[in-house]
Amino acid sequence: MHGHATLVIETSTPRASVALVHADGRIDERGFQSDRSHNAMLFPPLKELLAGVDVGLVLVGSGPGSYSGTRVGIAAAQGVAMAMGCPAVALPSLLAVPAAENGAACLAIGDARRGSYWTARVEALGLRQVPTLCEAFELEQSVAAALERGCAVFSFEATDRFPLGNLAGRPRVETPDATRLWQAWQAADAATRRVWSAEIPQPIYLKPPHITPGRKGSMVDA
Repeated sequence: MHGHATLVIETSTPRASVALVHADGRIDERGFQSDRSHNAMLFPPLKELLAGVDVGLVLVGSGPGSYSGTRVGIAAAQGVAMAMGCPAVALPSLLAVPAAENGAACLAIGDARRGSYWTARVEALGLRQVPTLCEAFELEQSVAAALERGCAVFSFEATDRFPLGNLAGRPRVETPDATRLWQAWQAADAATRRVWSAEIPQPIYLKPPHITPGRKGSMVDA
């Protein structure tokens, strides 16, 4: 892909961003804030960045986060990749936060709704434990254990929604961005890149039988 730019899209949270990494390493990033209208907000900065550019790779964050936002980002990534005749690759947005820099071990937590929560472990520049559902008491135990080990605990959501007792306020709120997603790709080893590249881009979501039964084939925001 020598001589080609890389487009990076991160829309798994309301504070979304897109970046163009030029062949010489320069990065142009555009950010925008949108609670429910990523589909309307994404395309102006995308059009601006892509003007006159030859893209050889599209990277996109797969969450977990806003399912609708992540779907919009993935759909846009696939559209650009199809137009440019290049690959579109999804990688976990959990790797694109300050807490995970330099391979630091950290614990991500999230609200899975309907009284359940999820945790995921990030370590050594990779996702070491996929998002796993848990009850409130298990969440508190996981957070306590992570803090005991000296690991950062973070969430994409406001942390006052988590029932953490005396640990309330310890998790930090962090937001992934397109530049950090690019850095996560750069830091990944060849084997990890091959795994990501072999998969069809799709959001990270919590699947049956681990979620409360709903409509057949339904997914939940994670």
